[in-house]
Amino acid sequence: MTVSMGKTLHESNTCERASMLRIRNLKCYYGRIRAINGVSLSVRPGELIALIGANGAGKSTLLQTISGLLQNWEGEILFQKEPLKGLRPPGIVERGISLVPEGRMLFPPMTVLDNLKLGAYRRYRRREHTAIEEDLEEVLQLFPVLREREKQQAGTLSGGEQQMLAIGRALMAKPRLLLLDEPSMGLAPFLVRLILDVLVQLKEQGMTILLVEQNARAALQIADRGYVLENGKMVLEGNGCDLLADQDVKRAYLGKDYREFCEGRS
Repeated sequence: MTVSMGKTLHESNTCERASMLRIRNLKCYYGRIRAINGVSLSVRPGELIALIGANGAGKSTLLQTISGLLQNWEGEILFQKEPLKGLRPPGIVERGISLVPEGRMLFPPMTVLDNLKLGAYRRYRRREHTAIEEDLEEVLQLFPVLREREKQQAGTLSGGEQQMLAIGRALMAKPRLLLLDEPSMGLAPFLVRLILDVLVQLKEQGMTILLVEQNARAALQIADRGYVLENGKMVLEGNGCDLLADQDVKRAYLGKDYREFCEGRS
């Protein structure tokens, strides 16, 4: 699929000026292997952006690069007009970017409450104790099951509860931009809907979100805009509704149940 839904020069420049995150001509490497080849994208404040593509397309690599986990890259990444080049993950978090990684990466022997508090580690160092307690209460209101499980070891939670905990931990860092890598992976359909509904709620509260998601239909349904990655290159972009209606996207990512999905939205 090599279709491109381009913008006019004026629209592109306007978009870039308003962007919270702007990436230009990004090339990422694992050793000598180039995993991403010349990707550009933008995320404006308050947007929910979906990034879709097949396995191995470079989606997770992109999030790892933004969050500082992958340092071997060329190009430009600007967050609130400031370059991220050379910053390590703690510095990225300090700037206001939090990642919910694929696989959740919790601390299984620790309690739910301690995992949440770890998300605010750098804020504790700044003695933001009152604000942290208020944010903790908001996370527990967002995910009531975590309040019920707060003294339980994280490793004993169900998959859906662990995903809620991973999101809650990222929110405790008080991010301006929330990155999520495959949050629905391995979850039952009703849990997928619950997680995506929470993302919509966060967006409505003003959170800016960049979502990598294997469930392309569900991701585009809630997204303001979307990008399609293929073999390390950006091949398609547009608003969520346009991508849902795009014939190439339907064939490549939405599958045979697209009509049933559309009927389910009505």
